[in-house]
Amino acid sequence: MFTNSGVWLIGALGILIGLAAGYYLRQRFALRLKDSTERKAQKELEEAREKVKTIVLEAQDKAASILVDIQKEEKERKQELRRLEERLLKKEDLLESERRDLAGESERNKAELEKLTSLETEARAAQERAVKELEKVAGLSKEEAKARLYKELEEESREDLGRKLAFLEREERDKIEKKSVEIITSAIQRYARSSVSDVTTSVVNLPDEEIKGKIIGREGRNIRAFERLTGVEVIIDETPESLLLSSFDPMRRELAKIALEKLIKDGRIQPAKIEEKVEEAREELDARVRKIGEEAAYEVGILDLPKEIIQLLGRLNYRTSYGQNVLTHSVEVAHIAGMMAGELGLNVDVAKRGALVHDIGKAIDHEVEGTHVELGRKLLKKYNIAESVIQAMEAHHDEYPFATPESYVVAAADAISAARPGARRDTLEKYLRRLEEIEKVVNGFEGVKQSYAVAAGREVRVFVTPEKIDDFGALRLAKDIAAKIQSEVQYPGEIKVTVIREVKAVEYAR
Repeated sequence: MFTNSGVWLIGALGILIGLAAGYYLRQRFALRLKDSTERKAQKELEEAREKVKTIVLEAQDKAASILVDIQKEEKERKQELRRLEERLLKKEDLLESERRDLAGESERNKAELEKLTSLETEARAAQERAVKELEKVAGLSKEEAKARLYKELEEESREDLGRKLAFLEREERDKIEKKSVEIITSAIQRYARSSVSDVTTSVVNLPDEEIKGKIIGREGRNIRAFERLTGVEVIIDETPESLLLSSFDPMRRELAKIALEKLIKDGRIQPAKIEEKVEEAREELDARVRKIGEEAAYEVGILDLPKEIIQLLGRLNYRTSYGQNVLTHSVEVAHIAGMMAGELGLNVDVAKRGALVHDIGKAIDHEVEGTHVELGRKLLKKYNIAESVIQAMEAHHDEYPFATPESYVVAAADAISAARPGARRDTLEKYLRRLEEIEKVVNGFEGVKQSYAVAAGREVRVFVTPEKIDDFGALRLAKDIAAKIQSEVQYPGEIKVTVIREVKAVEYAR
């Protein structure tokens, strides 16, 4: 029997033998695997060498082919350059030949020019000698002969020229007048508005006759206080249950009327109460003025005006010009200007705005020095109204030039509204004075025999002396008279100037 030590020894020996056998087998396997890998690598290396040889041969063949192509292209390029060089040489020879030809031509032209210059000098000298001979024979200088010739030609053609100018002017005027009449007639027909002249008095109805005594007050103190605060004249007569407020300022009359109606309604009429009611009436009138201005702007279709301009428009409702309400006139002008601008293809909005505010200066012209046009321009600039609108309104009284087409439209619409029958009234004295001024201006021209202002001063007929004024002069005289009337006479609308030259030839057969 083996002992434990012997068993352990045999086991250890077996393990050593097993390890030695495993190591030997592993080494054999590794050697066999190494031989197989080396053979495979050697084979792949041989294949790679063969492939490299093949690629190198193909590259050499391709490089040789490319080199042949490059050499061929180089040869062709050299041939092309040689041909170009030959053509350039030929062109240089041709240009040189042409240069020599041009040089010769230039020399010939120079000689010809010198020859022509000499001939021109000789011709000028001959002409001067001929002119001197003619002046000596005729007894006139060159300038005198030219002036006489021009004068004879002018006298011969004056009559024909006058007839031609008259015909052309009449033809163009007829065309323009026909078109303008169509536009104006269309605008007037589309806008029809009644106009009632304002008066300088306002009637206040009273509830009874006893109130008149209260209005007068003790020793007239109430009526004096009322007239002082309102600036109007109170007329109390025998007319039952009414009294008159008289003033040329419609704003004051309206203020006095409102205040008096408030006092009558209150029943307590005394200086302190009068002052209180006048102040209330002033506030109410301001609100009413603003509302009237807004309604006028709304009627025209303009909704973005500054509130200050709206207030001034409302004040125009209490301003008159020759009996015509200025606000009514401004609204009418705005409508007419808008329709005319639409017919002419102009800016309708600018024309309407310029027309609505063209008399805005009249709202303050009694408070500030200056013409209503100049005051209106300053007001519009102050409240940042567009420059195109200012240009449209500033020329309607010829104080400023007509800067835009819309300015002509506004001026025409203003004349239409102011000059139509019944729009305005004037005193007989002013009417006669205007006629006398027109005739006085016309009679101041030389050759005028007699003149008549007719058609309510809208036409002046001028009779001239035919021996002093010919047909051409009559045309010029009509223009001069119209220009002088326009610059010196104040009048609404336009004045037609007609110059009449009458020639009578009388002979007797015996």
